[in-house]
Amino acid sequence: MKQIDTTDAVGSVLCQDITQIIKGVKKDAVFRKGHVVREEDIPVLLSVGKEHLYVWEKEEGMLHENDAAKILYDLCKGENMEPSEIKEGKIELLATCDGVLKVDKEKVNRVNALGEMMIASRHGNFAVKAGDKLAGTRVIPLVIEESKMNKAVEVCGAGPIFEIRKYMHKKVGIVTTGSEVFYGRIKDTFTPVIEEKLAEFDVEIIGHILSNDDHEMITESIMKLLEQGADMIICTGGMSVDPDDRTPLAIKNTGAKMITYGAPVLPGAMFLLAYYKTDIGEIPIIGLPGCVMYAHRTIFDLVLPRIMTDERLHIGDFTALGQGGLCLSCDICTFPNCGFGKGV
Repeated sequence: MKQIDTTDAVGSVLCQDITQIIKGVKKDAVFRKGHVVREEDIPVLLSVGKEHLYVWEKEEGMLHENDAAKILYDLCKGENMEPSEIKEGKIELLATCDGVLKVDKEKVNRVNALGEMMIASRHGNFAVKAGDKLAGTRVIPLVIEESKMNKAVEVCGAGPIFEIRKYMHKKVGIVTTGSEVFYGRIKDTFTPVIEEKLAEFDVEIIGHILSNDDHEMITESIMKLLEQGADMIICTGGMSVDPDDRTPLAIKNTGAKMITYGAPVLPGAMFLLAYYKTDIGEIPIIGLPGCVMYAHRTIFDLVLPRIMTDERLHIGDFTALGQGGLCLSCDICTFPNCGFGKGV
């Protein structure tokens, strides 16, 4: 840092905020630290009494905060993201499409552990919309050792810290199980709930079949929808451990690979996910417990967006839901702006 005459400051980088005070009107920084002085700034600086300025003096091996911020941004940025304007060593990442945010937590932790730089983000595995703020990054000091930024690059390795997975078009088949519905004893109130949730995505419902509680009939219904070209199957009802709840057996008998039957989430503990293998990929088959019909938010709201991006889920994705997996059923629901589904 060195002192220079303001009239000689064009192209120099300010080392402190320059405050302008207009009595009864304004007291604020007219220029922030890190600002590169332009010709047109000189009269303004003189008008606020700055005959001399403290500016950054380029040193070998040191980076200005804004140059370092660009490095940090490049480590973070995945596809479908854009930066905000760089300001005081800070850049925000903004979504350019709808999708699900994925966060490499280990890389975030490694960078934050280095000190003098930081990354703060939304929770991963949740839906975002175009224009949403995803993360904020900042270099703390005005100048930082180039070697420290090189270390950040090193600890991150290949691949970006953040990713947005886009939603895919899905042809969905629905199997509504239950003899009480099949024989018309009660009205089907489950399927409309599913249709409402699917309407938030690019979905085409290609078939809806009612089945009684016979597991062979349920299996036959699933296979029929697969033959019709469904690339996602949702089965409603019959998911508990009661002897006449046979949907899990029916899904297993299709030959699908079971990923989980049960999850550490309330509501939604009896959730089931399996994948049916075809020549062109794996088709998710979902078994939804009855709570999805009446509870405002359940495990289905946590899993559906990820499945809609063609993310292949594994058992670890479900066991990780335990911490944060309890919905508090608040009188006024603020999901997803709450703790439901957000582990550490």
